[in-house]
Parts: sequence; C-alpha cells; structure tokens
Amino acid sequence: MKQDRYVPIQGKGYSFLISKKSMTVSFLLLLAMVLIFIISTGIGSVFISPLEVVLSILGHGSATSEMIVRNLRLPREVAAVLIGASLAVSGAILQGIVRNPLASPDTISTTGGATLGAVSFFFFFSAKASIQWLPVCAILGAFIASFLVYILAWKDGGITPLRLVLIGIGFAAALSSVSYMMMISGPIVLANQSMTFMTGSIYGVSWAKSIAPLLPWVIILLPLVFIMARHLNIQELGDEVAIGVGGAVQLQRFVLLLLSVALAGAAVAIGGAIGFIGLMAPHMARRLVGPAFGSLLPVSALIGAIVLLLADLAGRALFPPLDIPAGVFTACIGAPFFVYLLYRSRNR
Repeated sequence: MKQDRYVPIQGKGYSFLISKKSMTVSFLLLLAMVLIFIISTGIGSVFISPLEVVLSILGHGSATSEMIVRNLRLPREVAAVLIGASLAVSGAILQGIVRNPLASPDTISTTGGATLGAVSFFFFFSAKASIQWLPVCAILGAFIASFLVYILAWKDGGITPLRLVLIGIGFAAALSSVSYMMMISGPIVLANQSMTFMTGSIYGVSWAKSIAPLLPWVIILLPLVFIMARHLNIQELGDEVAIGVGGAVQLQRFVLLLLSVALAGAAVAIGGAIGFIGLMAPHMARRLVGPAFGSLLPVSALIGAIVLLLADLAGRALFPPLDIPAGVFTACIGAPFFVYLLYRSRNR
C-alpha cells in the first residue's frame, strides 16, 4: 500500500483512508450515469434534446417538454437508478458474507419471496385492496422467505455460508413453483400481471406510487451499508479469522443479511424480479477498484444504476412501439455472465 495513493481522513473517534483510484472511478461512473440519465430521458416517441431535458428538470423548459419529462419520463429514470443501485449493493453484501462469487438476492430467496408476495396480492387482494399495498406484500414476502432460510440454515449456534446458499437455492425453487401454481390456477388477468412482475419492468412507475415508497429505504439503508463496509471486509476473511480479530460474526452477518434483504425487497417491490444486476455489478466493480468494500459498495451502486438505465432504454428504444421489460435485457446479459463465472470457477 503506497501512502500517496490514499487520502487520509481523521477526526476524533474515527480514521479511515480513501483510495484516490476509487474516487476517480466513482467520479467517472457518476458522470457517465448522469449523462445516460439525461440522454435516456430525452429518448422516446417524442425526442427531447439533452439541453431541453435539463431545462425541463429545472423548470425552465417548454410546457410540453416539462409535462413529458417531469411527469412521464423522469420518475422512470429515477426508479431505474434507485432500483439498480439497491440490487447491486444487495448482491455485493451477499457475496461478501457468503464468500461466493455466484451469490445474489436470488440465492437466499429474497427475490423469490418478494415475487410470491406480489403474486399473492394479485391472487387474493387485487380486487379488494389498493394497488399501493403491492410493495408492502412484496417486501413482507422477501423478509419472511429470507427469515425462513436463515432459520433453516442455523445449526450449532450459527450459520455457515455454504449451508445458507444451498438452503436458499432450494427454497427459491419451491417459492417459484408456488408462484407459478397460483398463476395458472387463476384468471388470465392474474397471469398477465404476475408475469410482468416476474419478468421485471419499471414501466408505469410514478412519483406517488413508486418513488415515494422506495426513496426512504434507499436513503436510509445505503448509508448504513457503507458504514458497515469494514464488517464486510472482516466477514470475507472467513469465520475463524473474523472471530480472531474480535468480530461478532453471527450478529454482523445477521445485520448485513437484514440490510441486503431490505434493499433487494424494496427494489423488487417496485421494479419486479429484475435479475442478475446483483450478480454482475459487484464483479464489475471488483475489477475496477478491487475487493475492499469501502470502495466496492459505492462503485457497485453506480454500475447497477447504469446497467438498469441502459436496459430500460433498450427496452423502450429498440423495438418501438413495444416496451420490452428491462428484466429481459438484464437476463440476456446476465445469463451468459453467470455461465462465464461457472466456467471460470470450475476447478475451485
């Protein structure tokens, strides 16, 4: 470690180093995200120039542009940023505590539980309750599924990463079967609603029904995760080393798992089961800034936001007038990436 590559920040009761490389990469990714955000907001059935998009966001554009940008397109782009960042950070946390490069929110049934919660809402309550209860059901399903997996993985006073993964994968398959059974046993409207949710799409999001419920989760949970980054660094060293340096392994693992489930559950509740972002983004970030979670987490968040922005843009722009769910494009990229990871780790 060369001292000139890090910026020391010290104060009363705290001290840490910030990598100059990580700061540079984060700044470039943030700039790229903002540019993609602005360009994507202007692309649609009515093209709006990037300058007009910025003016409309600031309230100085034409009346038509402001209506299109602020009411129709801006909520969708903001949702893509929040959902992509949440899924990416959730996946990075899981890869840290499970110590498995294939870990993602799907691994511990977070996505499966949220999906079953949403399908249950469509099946039992869609005709009786407001659609605003859909995120509540999805988040509740994510927490219940993850809690059951955690309980089933508990043995001899704690859980091991391998046991957590194996039980999580099996439980996710069971939840998926129940979701599909409910779909085929209900009316065709239920199947259409459920399939859209299970594919993953941010079509039709709004400020009141989508951004307002999701924003508090992201604003509160992301800083908490960044603060706990040092615990993730210890967790990745293994249980014996973590205990040896004084870490409360099981308590830290439970809190980190809770934060991961909350982020992924909130994201899935609004955007549906958008797959593979939680798998891909941490790997890309690790290539750029290394394995230290103090740098890995914010870079993963930015990459996740960029990936979902591009996937949603492709869904809107490539096959007009069709609006292809963003989850289709993330799966098209993520499935080969998953096979590549399996191939790379075949001899481990």
